Amino acid sequence: MLSKNKSYSIILRIVFFISFILGILLTVSAQQENNKFAIDSTLLLKKTDSIFVKVDSLKLKSSLRDSTKTTKKSNPIKDRVIYKSTDSLRFNVKEKKVYLFNSADISYQKINLKADFVDMDFNKNQVFAKGVADTAGNIIGSPVFKESDKSFNTKELNYNFTTKKGLIKEVITKENEGYVHGELVKKMPDDITYIKNGKFTTCDLEHPHFDIRFGRAKAIPDKEIVTGPAFLYIEDIPTPLFVPVGFFPNSKKQTSGILFPAYGESPNRGFYFENGGYYFAISDKMDLALRGDIYTRGSWAIKALSNYNKRYCYNGNFSFNYIVDILGDKGTSTYSKNTNYSFIWNYNQDAKARPNSRFSASVNVVSSKFNQSVRDLNNLFTNTTNSSISYSTNFGDDVFLTASTTESYNTNTHVIDLDLPNVSLNTNTYYPLRKKVQVGGLKWYENISINYAMNLQNTINSTDSSIFKKSTFDNMQNGIKHSIPISSNIKLFKYFTLTNSVGYLERWYYKTIRKNWDAKDSILKIDTLNGFAAAREFSYRAAVNTTVYGMVQFKKGFIRAIRHVVQPSVAFTYRPDFAAPFWGNMRTYTDATGKLQRYSIYENTLFGGPPVGKSGSLSFSLSNNLEMKVNSKKDTVTGMKKIVLIENLSFSTAYDIAADSLKWAPLSVSGRTTLFKQLYITYGSTWDPYTKTFNGSRVNQYEWDVNRRMYRLDNTNWNLSMNLALNPSMFKKKSSTTQSTTTPSAVPPPPAQIRNISNINQILEDNVDFNVNWSANFAYSFSYSSTYNAISKVYVKTPMQNLIGSGSFNLTSKWKIGYSMIYDFNQKQFVVNSIDIYRDLHCWEMRFNWMPMGYLKSWTFTINVKASVLKDLKWDKKKDFRDSTY
Repeated sequence: MLSKNKSYSIILRIVFFISFILGILLTVSAQQENNKFAIDSTLLLKKTDSIFVKVDSLKLKSSLRDSTKTTKKSNPIKDRVIYKSTDSLRFNVKEKKVYLFNSADISYQKINLKADFVDMDFNKNQVFAKGVADTAGNIIGSPVFKESDKSFNTKELNYNFTTKKGLIKEVITKENEGYVHGELVKKMPDDITYIKNGKFTTCDLEHPHFDIRFGRAKAIPDKEIVTGPAFLYIEDIPTPLFVPVGFFPNSKKQTSGILFPAYGESPNRGFYFENGGYYFAISDKMDLALRGDIYTRGSWAIKALSNYNKRYCYNGNFSFNYIVDILGDKGTSTYSKNTNYSFIWNYNQDAKARPNSRFSASVNVVSSKFNQSVRDLNNLFTNTTNSSISYSTNFGDDVFLTASTTESYNTNTHVIDLDLPNVSLNTNTYYPLRKKVQVGGLKWYENISINYAMNLQNTINSTDSSIFKKSTFDNMQNGIKHSIPISSNIKLFKYFTLTNSVGYLERWYYKTIRKNWDAKDSILKIDTLNGFAAAREFSYRAAVNTTVYGMVQFKKGFIRAIRHVVQPSVAFTYRPDFAAPFWGNMRTYTDATGKLQRYSIYENTLFGGPPVGKSGSLSFSLSNNLEMKVNSKKDTVTGMKKIVLIENLSFSTAYDIAADSLKWAPLSVSGRTTLFKQLYITYGSTWDPYTKTFNGSRVNQYEWDVNRRMYRLDNTNWNLSMNLALNPSMFKKKSSTTQSTTTPSAVPPPPAQIRNISNINQILEDNVDFNVNWSANFAYSFSYSSTYNAISKVYVKTPMQNLIGSGSFNLTSKWKIGYSMIYDFNQKQFVVNSIDIYRDLHCWEMRFNWMPMGYLKSWTFTINVKASVLKDLKWDKKKDFRDSTY
């Protein structure tokens, strides 16, 4: 509460400097032999009742000893001193006093003192500052002291710069988020400060709404503040909350301390203390917070959170949670006990630390029901967690190496996919036939490029109950894949681009399989053979593509031009049959009927084996882009704006020249566009030129021959999404001559993200903005798929749609209400529905969150101090979602 409060010692130390400043500049100390000053006659002009008197500096100097004849003494003044007063600056040489009247202002380096009256007495070696009374009797111009960004107000200031002792009356100073009030402050020579009748608050009013009061306190600079009994007052009314002895750290460094728990009662778990513990300030680079929960019916939890940060090197955090949830009474049907845990570790390396290498980690290991045991909307409906640890480096500018470990865990199926480790090696694309010193244009062969990529992978697929068993590691899949693509680009007839590429792929395994039919036991035996095996394949591809532009312009009318961009492409691919005996990839066995069955020795391997069958195909694709220009008064330069009608409408199909039947592939049609900058539309469909049998299999018979149509619609899907954000600024008229300073909103997420419930957060966050009177955000997603059923000869239609809404509005200047909801039209219910109410109580705040329905049905009420320094000064009341009744 009073931590880091060093203002009192700073105040008095500055007063000490000021006394020296005025003593040197105003030359009034003639008693002490070692205090000698030279006075500038231009300063010896004083104003007394509008009469100016000029003092002869020579006569004054004759009464003083010449400073040049004395032993030199170190001057504490290290910089220029600036001082002034609005009314007058008066010297009393006889009494050795200096007076500054009306808005006295003294500045030295980062220090500034202002007051309406300052009295410097060199007989007593004291400085005195205070305010003065105006014609109505009100005190104005009270002393104000500032150093850098720190300041304090006081009624009177009295300091002796010889004894280095001082008294300050009725001081108010700001320290970080808090304010310290002291009726009387005494400063000692060793900079220790004593406070009488003081109080601490985070309210910025002169008469605060609440405060913590104490009779006496001792402040040791850069160490601690110790008080006697301290009591909490609210609106000057004492409360039963007090501490017999107050001990507060007073250091800029992090300080360890107790984390006070929240308390309450849960119908299913009993009385509780939550989030109580201890904070360890391990160092400036690392901390640790240990917290715990305890319930009278047996539930408990342990939580650890640590943050670390080394500037220009790394930063991150880790947390561990272990929760034992006991609901109901033992021996009853409502009794249940669940144990859950989580471990999260994040490590980020600063890019400046090691430019040629990088290490990062994002580990998220949780039990299967941990996300359901905590009230967290972001993770409640998340059933998959992912973790990764990676290290990457480069060798020169051409070779890049990455080693990583990844883990994926499904909390519903309890399946774990673990890659340990993955190593990839890649090179930059380089041109082996290019000259080091290029002269003239490039030859066609100088565009031939090549690069290399290697991937080593080890994968474990298991469940959480058997992940550490020996059989799991015996079934580990591993392999190495090498890829060497070679390609070249050639310009044909100025408008066409010919691309030739050869791809070589080689896979290395250390296990293969063999199959044999056991007639005796009538089973198929599959044996695993250990040993090195290499599966090789290659392919060739040639493609020709170009771009065609078409434009129609109009001299009159709203539409000024329409542009159509067409990008046709034709490609040829060829791949030999790697199932031929020459390659050694296939084996055979005789089944129970005596038939010969062929299989690949690389079945169920990590990267699979070479494909079966020769392939030679021609593929065709056509993409379209359509846009138009229309008149626009908002554009003062061209007077027009561009409207995109179709961002991309593509058609693609292929013809397999190596197949004996069903040579044509289905026609794929896809498109996407954006309307009104808010509505996103994507479309996809598949059209089959062949008919299907009653069981849904394609037959080598054209639809045209049977049904007199070129294609049959096999399936189609539509996706519509809209993200609309509304606020008062949208409805204000924008000046045509003034450029808008409104920050453009982010691009709305794609439909898949809009439907993701984990992206919905609580509306009223810690910082509530009353400057925005109201806001509304809506996200709508709609998907529609239709699949042809050959058996029933009907299309099976599957629509899906969700509506997500959130927003807030100011009921008054101090009341704010927020809401968030997700409505599933298929289930015809709200998946999430939350209402938040916030009340600004100046230095306090009140929050109420209510989820009236659904799995998270609950409410929470909190009233607390705004400032984080007193974040534990609060009152909570809630009904948890784990409490089934209200």
